[in-house]
Amino acid sequence: MRLDEDEARARLVAGTHGVLCTLHPDRGPDPQPVVFAVSDDGHVGVPIDRVKPKTSSRLQRERNLAADPRASLLVEWWDDTDWSQLWWVRAELRHVPDPPPALVDDLTERLARTVPQYADKPFHRVLVCRIVGVTGWSAAES
Repeated sequence: MRLDEDEARARLVAGTHGVLCTLHPDRGPDPQPVVFAVSDDGHVGVPIDRVKPKTSSRLQRERNLAADPRASLLVEWWDDTDWSQLWWVRAELRHVPDPPPALVDDLTERLARTVPQYADKPFHRVLVCRIVGVTGWSAAES
C-alpha cells in the first residue's frame, strides 16, 4: 500500500538511520549507510562525526553533493518473520551548501538526543539537505 505523504514523513522523522544515496560523477549512484535527524522545517542533517574511523574528514558523499546536489534517503523496516510489517520511505533531497547556523544547531541537538554515541556532539560538521519530496510503501495499511 502506498503511504500518504503525512504518514511517510512521520516514519522518516521517527527514523535515525538509513541509506543516503548521492551521485558519484563516474560511478553514478553512491549509497552509504548514515545516521540522520529531521528538522521541523523539512531538512535532514547527516553528521560527519569523529566517532568512527575515517581516512579523511571530507567524505566522498560531500564531494558528490558539491558536484550534484541531488540525493535520496531510504529508510526501511524489515521483519523476516512477518512480512505484513514491511515498509520503506524514500526522501528526495537537495543539498544546502551553506545552511543557517541555527538550522545546523537544531539538527546537532536532535542527533545528540536520539543517538547515544552523539551525546557529546563529536561532529566535524553536519551535512544539511532540504526534503523536496517523500514517498513510501507499507505491506499493511497501518
